[in-house]
Amino acid sequence: MSLDSLFSTVLTSAQGLADIPIQSFLLCSAASLALGLFAAGIYMFRNSYNRGFVVTLALLPVMVQLVIMLVNGNLGAGLAVMGAFALVRFRSIPGSARDIASVFFSMAIGLATGMGFLGIAAVFALIVGGASVLYTLVSFGEPRNGPRQLKITIPETLDYEGVFVSILGKYTRKHELVRVKTTNLGSLYQLTYEVVLKKDVTSRALIDELRTRNGNLEIALARNVTNTWEL
Repeated sequence: MSLDSLFSTVLTSAQGLADIPIQSFLLCSAASLALGLFAAGIYMFRNSYNRGFVVTLALLPVMVQLVIMLVNGNLGAGLAVMGAFALVRFRSIPGSARDIASVFFSMAIGLATGMGFLGIAAVFALIVGGASVLYTLVSFGEPRNGPRQLKITIPETLDYEGVFVSILGKYTRKHELVRVKTTNLGSLYQLTYEVVLKKDVTSRALIDELRTRNGNLEIALARNVTNTWEL
């Protein structure tokens, strides 16, 4: 088998479903399911996930494959399918950037297998999957010193407007008070800041100095993580 034949289509005709041999259809479906499992495994690598979304990623290539086989060469059917996909998109909830990229990954596999290019689908899955694992292992794109969320609890008698300005100016490159709320039946205030620590500043040094101003009440410093990074 030559290298060129590896990247050639296994379908003998693309004029309609009746022209596709059952052996070719089953072969493409098996390849779609196998590569869908691979795509789902890449998504699960060092990532939080739920079972429903992972199963969807695994099944998406074979579903896209069938759609491509049905509409290949038919412009009207292709436009109708595009409209159906648009409806599904607008009815779906927002996801993270990685979720959206994984959906496109599975759909691209299904497009390739639907056209019969099983070799291209497999090589594409290996390239993109390997790159995804590599970027995850080397922490590509991870901010070195990104914004953090600082929560400080103070008694209601303390004037919070400027009491922490000097301390935050000493330990942070940037700080902003983003929320103030009452707690403990109104006897306490909880201040929420978005801060960016200076280089070589430890969180313990910041917290220890803040404790001298808030009466040793609760202080929490955490990464400012959101659940829906959108593309």
